[in-house]
Amino acid sequence: MDQETIDIYWTGPYSWPKFEPENNLPSIPKHPGIYLQTVEYRDGYLIHAAGLTRRPVPVRFREHTRKYMSGDYNIFDIVAMQQGIRKEVWHGWGWTPEKRTEFEKQRPIIHAAIRKQLAGFRIFVANVGTQPRILERLEASIMWNLYKQSAPFCDIPDKGMMLAPRWDSEDPIIVKNRYTVKLYGLPPKLEI
Repeated sequence: MDQETIDIYWTGPYSWPKFEPENNLPSIPKHPGIYLQTVEYRDGYLIHAAGLTRRPVPVRFREHTRKYMSGDYNIFDIVAMQQGIRKEVWHGWGWTPEKRTEFEKQRPIIHAAIRKQLAGFRIFVANVGTQPRILERLEASIMWNLYKQSAPFCDIPDKGMMLAPRWDSEDPIIVKNRYTVKLYGLPPKLEI
């Protein structure tokens, strides 16, 4: 039996929603699928995170924006990130009363960093449909591939994502990534 193969066509770069006028990039497409949050790096783009959505991508990004603005996500120095250096401005994930007080105290500085980060992100998307296991396996494979690589590819992505890689009961699928720009850390072929 031949192994199933899927061709995935990555389009972009796109702007983070609401930041299109600042960087003259087109808006992200209004279809579901998988997406990459990247930054410009050397002669291409360095991946910060892969994500999935079965709803239109802009809907998911509105949720991400709210999480960033409320301090739930890690916030980075975007200039350092563009040089392949992970430098946190704010560590999200997990709240205590002391942490909430600290966030409120630093809100202007953190929000300025958030705006810079979102304006500096370059988004790539692939319309691979809405089948949950394909989306989950692809997201997990991309992230695990980044974690296994050497610096800076393994340093930029957040660790601890809730990933759902291929189960032992599932047949492997070969994904051929098709893109027209260099996406550092994303190999031409992945097994999901």
